Amino acid sequence: MRRMRPNRRVTALGSAGALVTATLIAGAVAAPSASASGSSRGGQDREARGAAIAAQQAAKTGIDWADCPADWGLAKPIQCGWVSVPVDYAKPYGKHIKLAVDRIGSTGTKDERQGSLVYNPGGPGGSGLRFPTRVTNKNPVWANVAKAYDFVGFDPRGVGHSAPISCIDPQEFVKAPKMDPVPDTEADKLAQRKLAREYADGCAERTGKAMLSQMTTPNTVRDLDVIRAALGEKKLNYLGVSYGTYIGAVYGTMFPGHLRRMIVDSVVNPSREKIWYQANLDQDVAFEGRWKDWEDWVAANDAAFHLGTTRAAVQAKWLELRATAKKNPIGGVVGPAELIGFFQSAPYYDSSWVPVATVFSKYVAGDTQALVDAAAPDMSDTAGNISAENGNAVYTAVECTDAKWPTSWQKWDRDNTALNKNYPFMTWANAWLNLPCATWPVKQQNPVNVKTGKGLPQVLIVQSTRDAATPYDGAVELHHRFKGSRLITEKDAGSHGVTGLVNPCINQKVDAYLVSGKLDAADVTCTPHATPKP
Repeated sequence: MRRMRPNRRVTALGSAGALVTATLIAGAVAAPSASASGSSRGGQDREARGAAIAAQQAAKTGIDWADCPADWGLAKPIQCGWVSVPVDYAKPYGKHIKLAVDRIGSTGTKDERQGSLVYNPGGPGGSGLRFPTRVTNKNPVWANVAKAYDFVGFDPRGVGHSAPISCIDPQEFVKAPKMDPVPDTEADKLAQRKLAREYADGCAERTGKAMLSQMTTPNTVRDLDVIRAALGEKKLNYLGVSYGTYIGAVYGTMFPGHLRRMIVDSVVNPSREKIWYQANLDQDVAFEGRWKDWEDWVAANDAAFHLGTTRAAVQAKWLELRATAKKNPIGGVVGPAELIGFFQSAPYYDSSWVPVATVFSKYVAGDTQALVDAAAPDMSDTAGNISAENGNAVYTAVECTDAKWPTSWQKWDRDNTALNKNYPFMTWANAWLNLPCATWPVKQQNPVNVKTGKGLPQVLIVQSTRDAATPYDGAVELHHRFKGSRLITEKDAGSHGVTGLVNPCINQKVDAYLVSGKLDAADVTCTPHATPKP
């Protein structure tokens, strides 16, 4: 799941192409599985047929690889191309959009190559196009896997270069300071409700209901299968992180026979009861726990940061900072909403522990500019602001359209008021982020019932126990639903996205699975990766 919201929203709760021979084409268009419709009847059956037609066409067409556009920031030898997909799979010959894809060829010998590894980093709303840079940047964690696979990334529908959607003017979206997410009065709640309704209406106006109604996880999954076919692959090798795990879970359900190997890392709970309202409430609890972990670490490193020697002392300084920013936004632009947008990266990612603590420490020592530079929007960065607004639009569109959300404000108010008492760090900020779903202008779907289908291979699940964005229970739930899957648990760790970190216990098992197809006979628990050092 995506988070990192107001203003600095970044992704959270990226080859191949041999000539496509006739044989590869035949393999790439394996018939859709019996469960490929996700549900089964009516329109879903038409969508399953549409997906098969689109995949067949993509296999014939392939991908016309070329150097990437200069402004994409993807230098040679990374190549870029396009894959055409229907907006509505029930109408495969109707309107199409083009999805941006990129790749870098495997670094090993011809005999070592096993095909393409396709990646999604999460969101909804994240771009996978940076995935091939793990090879060009010589990332040692991925060196062994890069010998065996072309690394393939893509922008999902609505994201980045793939028919991007929008809900509000990007400069307006990032403008600061915003309202304090924690309401003091009923008038504050009413104002936030008005903003949420206006945002939902803006999605319909700027994107159009025809496209908005098709911004769903099952459609992204169908797109992924079309990409598989366009790559000339009979079966998909897939790595999904965060929301990318839900794409993987739904792909494994809809196209179980089209999968070869799949790793899901930091898992969205696939239960239909969790997608998406309850999942966001669960996040609030987990964020509070990981926030406390960070405060404990800051206190243990008081010699470096001078923010207090106990969690309570660090929390007191946080509350003091928050109160100051509420009364008079720092630098005129950093209020409580902007503070949360910056500070939430600490419970998200261990890599943010030192940078966030350093900025906090500088502020307490009298340097307010460091905090303004870190937490305020850069109004001159129009490209970055367009990207941030687009990512949030896709996040909202997919989660709101994927599932039915409560329409009763009383329920939202009751649930979030109760949670905020014990888990105040993220609760109200999360509520307002998702409230457009209560007045969503297009039909909301029923989530796919994630389960094991015929031909599903063994799936590798990787998860840390203290993940804030995708709580640990999600990995346990998917493990239960996917028979034969293996779960690697990183105990007493909580960074979101585990496979990219240096932890030999995990790295070696990921390599063994992707390179040799080997899994342990039973689930495995690994000790945590190294704690950041100031």
